[in-house]
This record gives sequence, C-alpha cells and structure tokens, in this order.
Amino acid sequence: MKLEVLNISGGSTGRFVELPEDIFGITPNEHAVYLAVKQYQAAQRQGTHKTKEKWEVARTTKKFKRQKGTGGARAGSLKSPLFKGGGTVFGPRPRTYEIFLNKKVKRLARLSALSSKAANGSIKVVEDFTFDAPKTKKFVEVINSLGIQGKSLVVLPDYDNNVYLSARNIPGTGAVNVKDLNTYELLKTNTILFFESSLGKLN
Repeated sequence: MKLEVLNISGGSTGRFVELPEDIFGITPNEHAVYLAVKQYQAAQRQGTHKTKEKWEVARTTKKFKRQKGTGGARAGSLKSPLFKGGGTVFGPRPRTYEIFLNKKVKRLARLSALSSKAANGSIKVVEDFTFDAPKTKKFVEVINSLGIQGKSLVVLPDYDNNVYLSARNIPGTGAVNVKDLNTYELLKTNTILFFESSLGKLN
C-alpha cells in the first residue's frame, strides 16, 4: 500500500511511502487484540482497595449481652460482621491486576491494529517537523491543515518534547514515540499520523 507524504500545510510533497505488508497488511487477529486491550486496561487499575475485616475493626471485645435468655442467637463481640460497624466478610484486599502476555501475542495485536487502521484509510503520513517551543496553537493549525477530525495519534520517530507538549492540551489528540505504541491507543483513535521517518523504525 502506498501513501502520499504530506507537508504541515496539508499539501503534497511529491513523495510516496510504501507501507510494509508484514505490518500494515496482515489479517487482524481479533483475539490477540482482545487480550492486549485487556492487559492494558488491567494494568491501569491501582488495586489499592481495602475493607477492614473482623480482626481489624476497633471495637470492644467485651461480651455485650448474656449467653442465654435473650431469645436471640449467641453473640460475644461487636466486631462481628453481623452487626452494624463490624468487620467485612471476604472484603477486597490490595492486589495486582497485571496479566501476563507473551511478547509475540502483543506484537501480533499491534500489527492487527495497524493493519485494521490501514484497511480503513485511517493512516496519514506527514513529513518530519518540530517546533522551537511548545505551541498548541501551531499544532492545531497543522491538524486542521491535514484535515484530521476526531481523536488522533501522532507517532514520532524520537522523543520531541516540544511536539509532545503542543499536542497534549488538545482534547482527543496525543503524541507518542514509535517505540511506545500500544494496541489500546491505536484502536481508540480515528486517525494515526505518522512522521515520515517513524515508519522506518516500526520494525
């Protein structure tokens, strides 16, 4: 698949790039994509939830009513889960939600997401550019010139703090290094904007 390289004004540079078939032309594996997204979302959970159990509740252990003759069941402590203010039975404890996934499966998921976006015509290529300082207004002008609407993801060949900070404040728009691409970010965007030199670093 060939794509035209655009400049920051949305015009043609007269150059074309060939998208590698082994990256942008495979048959998407939906189950691998599902597993990768599940792993990513699970990793976002802090897992710091906690409730106090019977032994942790600060209440008296004094027997508050006699053993017999009350007409009710025996009870010896207000820490019991049966009473208001008592401990929680089998409540949540701090834990990790991390899911292990093989590198090959994660790579297959990324390739599936890229191939799906390429098939839908959701990928654009722009010649490399940078800013002298972070300027959100300039980045908005670039996005509008390229005709990008909705959520977009800019894929940089290397870390560029000025471009990253310029894109950060725009709702639905983000910038990421090509090394940090993940399946979840690829799927939730409408348009993926590759810098021309970032395509050569996908492998």
